[in-house]
Amino acid sequence: MADPVFERGLEIRRSMFGAETTDAQVNARDEFTDDLQDLVTRYCFGSVWAREELPLNLRSMLTVAMVLASGRDSELKLHIRGAIANGVTRTELRELLLQSIMYCGFPAAVGGFRAARQVFDEIDRGEGPPDPTR
Repeated sequence: MADPVFERGLEIRRSMFGAETTDAQVNARDEFTDDLQDLVTRYCFGSVWAREELPLNLRSMLTVAMVLASGRDSELKLHIRGAIANGVTRTELRELLLQSIMYCGFPAAVGGFRAARQVFDEIDRGEGPPDPTR
């Protein structure tokens, strides 16, 4: 039986991170990670990200800022790429990162710039989904 919330979550994840990446994570789930993948897909993306009160590009900018502020460097590149897929421009990301200096400190912002540069370079080399804002 199809679950529309889960399916909407998959749709959003695929549009942000690419179908190949999303499907690899979802299909690789096992007894240990099954609940995690269900929560991420159903609740994070299918329930919260799918809400219409904020557009996806704004949700992405907020997420990049929160991931940066919390020092979750391993997730930062992923969400920068997702933000680009949701239409956040490189200029907007630069401004977000500059703003983060005031509230997160220079080390976090420098790490954010480094992560963004890596994502931009990957996209420019044709790795992963393209930048729809270019």
